[in-house]
Amino acid sequence: MEVHDSIRERLELRFEELARRAKKIEADLRRKPNADSEERATEQENDSVLEELDISTLDELHDVQAALGRIEAGTYGICVRCGEPVDERRLEVLPYTGTCITCAS
Repeated sequence: MEVHDSIRERLELRFEELARRAKKIEADLRRKPNADSEERATEQENDSVLEELDISTLDELHDVQAALGRIEAGTYGICVRCGEPVDERRLEVLPYTGTCITCAS
């Protein structure tokens, strides 16, 4: 078993979850506006929240995809900025991180 197989599985599951979420958010944002002006105002407020959620979801999707790429390249667990190892505890909590704690701060 490869060293990062369990992390790869976690990342692949997270990627699928995020992709489903992004698809649902996009569908919600594309829905036809309500004819009722009060309802439309509420929908616009909700859309602002959905847009922010969409941005954060797409950002995380990108990070997960990049981490999967680093696993494939054999560079997973190495800081993309300084080249030092990323602490295993950090990777356990944030498996898609590309930076050590020093470079992240």
